[in-house]
Amino acid sequence: MTAQTVVTRKGESIQTPPFIETIFTDKRMSIVWLPLRIWIGIQWILAGYGKLNPAWLQTGAALQGFWVGALKNAAGEHPSIAYGWYVSFLSFLLNSGAYVWFAKLIVFGELTVGVLLIVGAFTGLAALGGAFMNWNYIMAGSAGVNPMYLVIEIALLLAWKVAGYIGADYFVFRFGATPWKGAPVQANNK
Repeated sequence: MTAQTVVTRKGESIQTPPFIETIFTDKRMSIVWLPLRIWIGIQWILAGYGKLNPAWLQTGAALQGFWVGALKNAAGEHPSIAYGWYVSFLSFLLNSGAYVWFAKLIVFGELTVGVLLIVGAFTGLAALGGAFMNWNYIMAGSAGVNPMYLVIEIALLLAWKVAGYIGADYFVFRFGATPWKGAPVQANNK
């Protein structure tokens, strides 16, 4: 059995298409992922850098205004927030004054994701963090560039093994900082 095969519970084999295997696991494809990784990293740094001001870092007023606007648009004929549970979540955060500390979390989260993606360190985790932030921005009714960024980050997340190969991940993975340990699991061919 090759690394491209998955065995189901019923013992059936499902082959990964070779082009998918190449795109997401061949280290030669790291040259393709490099410009995407650096570009999206720069976008995150620019977003975080633009928030390095008192309205984000001291009072959280900028985030408070965003949440108030999102909740105001949630009640109209064409609501910006489509899910009641997310409206409740944002209302809870707003009413509890969480915007003061949450704004700092957003700013430093954006900057951290940007730096990690540019450097190519822990690329999969950085892409996951960026995707999570984009998903939340979309859920709050802010489409803009967020859907495109989310798609790029999902692709980087799928290509985590090679997306940071031209970067710090080359050294990180080489010295054993991988999420797995031990021998590979063998298929049970009964």
